[in-house]
Amino acid sequence: MEVLLNPDFLLGPVPPGGAPSAYVGPRHLAGDNGRLYDAVADTLTGLGWTSLTIVRGRQEPDEAPQDRQVLRSTVLHISPDTLRWAQWVLADEPFLLGELPVAWQVSARDDANSPLAAWSAYFTPEIPGEALGDFLHALDAHNRPAAAFGGPELVLDAVTAHGWLRDVDQPDARATDPTFSTRLGLGEVPPLIQDGDPRTLTVAPDEEGRAGWQAWSEPALGAPYLWAASFSAGVPHDLVAAFTASLSSTAPVLRRVLPESTRDRLLRAPAG
Repeated sequence: MEVLLNPDFLLGPVPPGGAPSAYVGPRHLAGDNGRLYDAVADTLTGLGWTSLTIVRGRQEPDEAPQDRQVLRSTVLHISPDTLRWAQWVLADEPFLLGELPVAWQVSARDDANSPLAAWSAYFTPEIPGEALGDFLHALDAHNRPAAAFGGPELVLDAVTAHGWLRDVDQPDARATDPTFSTRLGLGEVPPLIQDGDPRTLTVAPDEEGRAGWQAWSEPALGAPYLWAASFSAGVPHDLVAAFTASLSSTAPVLRRVLPESTRDRLLRAPAG
């Protein structure tokens, strides 16, 4: 059933029982509802992945255990075949992507005997949990998670099917939503993006490395990014397409918490 969205329906002050829920859109501006970890962790648990928590701390002599200072904490989720894993690294001093801290890092390999990931993908807070969840469902269903199936057209076709526009100058590598607030591009990846291809380690300073997909939302020109995502060059295009198809979906999503930078641009309808 289609849910009609009303721009005049506003989420009011938060009552004692929590903010009222509303269906909102577009999805790529809807944020993560303040529960990106829970949404993704629930998805991975449903897929049968195992979770491990690694806590690093410091305890002074004669200090009570409950007073120990926790310095770093990483939650790691591993698929049953150990070929794919996801790390919640927000509490673990992650690096910045588009001036935003990385929250989830997802990696995969084709050989369980290899200690190295064939590719990695990175996601900051405020990415819609639905898009990251669909990416993980596609990854879990992949028989060979590091093998490429299809080309860049898969990614672009996924968003243009939902009304996004190809870039005039680079129609084979870039696209944007109709309001020009969220963009997608295939090009040189930012520093620190890990990929298993050894060619990424031999690129000269004046050379461009292998191209990977990047996506980001900039609610207003020159404004801070709402979220950003980066896929290393080895991420299969069909997996990126699963993410972008969900990200650009016109189906509304349920939210209690809206991003301050986009709340006035969201269409909404009361839940129930």
